[in-house]
Amino acid sequence: MAAICRFGMRVVPNISEIIAQCRNKKQLVQGPHIAEFEQEFRRVLGGRGHVRAVSTEYGRMAFYFILKALNIPAGSEIIVPALTFWVVPEITRVAGLKPVFADIDPHTFTLDPKAAERAITPNTRAILPTHLYGMSCDMVPIMALARKHNLKVIEDCAHSLGTTCNGQPAGTFGDGSFFSFQAFKPLNTYGGGLAWVRDADLAKKVWEFADAEQWPSEKRVESILRAGWWQHTFIRPRVFTLSLFPIWYVASFTGSKPEEKLWESVRRLDPLPAHYRGKFSNVQAAIGLAGLQRLPEFIERTRRHAKVYDEMLGDVPGVTIPRIPEGRNHVYYQYCPYVPDYLDLVKRCIRRGVDVAPMHVDHCTTMELFDWKGPASPGAAKAMTAVQMPVYESLSDAEIERIGRLVREQAQRARFAC
Repeated sequence: MAAICRFGMRVVPNISEIIAQCRNKKQLVQGPHIAEFEQEFRRVLGGRGHVRAVSTEYGRMAFYFILKALNIPAGSEIIVPALTFWVVPEITRVAGLKPVFADIDPHTFTLDPKAAERAITPNTRAILPTHLYGMSCDMVPIMALARKHNLKVIEDCAHSLGTTCNGQPAGTFGDGSFFSFQAFKPLNTYGGGLAWVRDADLAKKVWEFADAEQWPSEKRVESILRAGWWQHTFIRPRVFTLSLFPIWYVASFTGSKPEEKLWESVRRLDPLPAHYRGKFSNVQAAIGLAGLQRLPEFIERTRRHAKVYDEMLGDVPGVTIPRIPEGRNHVYYQYCPYVPDYLDLVKRCIRRGVDVAPMHVDHCTTMELFDWKGPASPGAAKAMTAVQMPVYESLSDAEIERIGRLVREQAQRARFAC
């Protein structure tokens, strides 16, 4: 039986034809699809504000450009969730600001508005709600907090394209937002990102920063496409079973963490690495256009998978399935339940061919990189004990049943053992 990888890639069926058409027209780098993609993305966000695709490889550059365009005084504080990818608060430091961490709600994995309010000081100038794992933040109290204290709001939407809060798309509440199109994200263009900005004058400044970047070479674009093809190949069940999975299997006995070698090394990012630079390419925009057309289908299928998990795990003692507060919804970039003896359960699932994993974002207040001296973040600490189950739309119904059944059995076993 083939092993199942924790990550899936949303690859449109006609991607080879899309790439071939751009290549044949000599439009891999520049071309008409970029403007078309931006227009369609704006439509998906409800026609609000202004959008601009930026960066050949990283959505985090959209965040950096927004921070620079806001012209916040150097040394000012920006409130960041304690549970997020380490690059996000590090980018705030590159932009000359000081990240101040606020705890999250461990039931939703998103920023706790009360913790955010406690983190505000006279030097606070902005707040960064992160719509983590596909769940929207509780934006009503966050926006009220921002109005009360005259704070800028920048939304991190790397996981959350398609989610809403009270019917409004995530990413359209604040002054700006940024989206990532890395290979495993809700919209995959093999890298890159996009900035959304409410105000036209601010948008003009963001666009100027983006326009100052160099176009990537055709060679670089071809390299990105090849890397994406290899990523997609290696996570296919039959290939994954014979390539990466044996390493994961051995690691379940040795306690090593080989997946860490696949992620970007934790370090200071000032100056920004050269490979962060470069404009979004035309072929990536063409792939993104096709992905946006299928986005509702992708989301519907992952939600259907999540519903199966809810039904299979909801009555298991010791298991807490994801809960969706009223007025918010979930697109399930990750399905993250709490389970008994989570580290042991992860090992047992891997040894039975299913790549269930501990959380892969960072508890930033515990990281040496930030040397945090402020309040502890028990919500984030709790969140790090949840697990992520494969939920991506390309999994078959039989595979979802297999994963859910295995986690249920192992959770029951762990509970009985206690």
